[in-house]
Amino acid sequence: MTAIEDLIEKSETKIFKAVFPNTTNHYDTLFGGTALQLMDEVSFICATRFSRKKVVTISTDKIDFTKPIPEGTIVELVAKVTEVGRTSCIVKVDIYKEDMYSYDRELAVSGHFKFVAINNDKEPIPILDHIG
Repeated sequence: MTAIEDLIEKSETKIFKAVFPNTTNHYDTLFGGTALQLMDEVSFICATRFSRKKVVTISTDKIDFTKPIPEGTIVELVAKVTEVGRTSCIVKVDIYKEDMYSYDRELAVSGHFKFVAINNDKEPIPILDHIG
């Protein structure tokens, strides 16, 4: 395993949340905007754990909402670095919905978030010290 592969493995980040009524729309499913906010948060934590530098979100790629996430479910967000550039990395985030009272679990949302490492002047810097 390379040093980068080891960092990717160690920086995988998981967050669990319960879906409560204050986060749902009039269909009693999780607001899309709330899902995006949670995805940005877990991907930020993952990118920070990977690089140990200040990072900012610079773009998102296609976000697929394949299943509604109803009130009263548990969600698991899983973030993992999938690509590493000179100053940036891409983090894939999957949201799994899980029934609270059974073992039913399925992928509900997925997307990619791109981060760039920055210095104190908010200028791009190498995301890892040993990469150019």
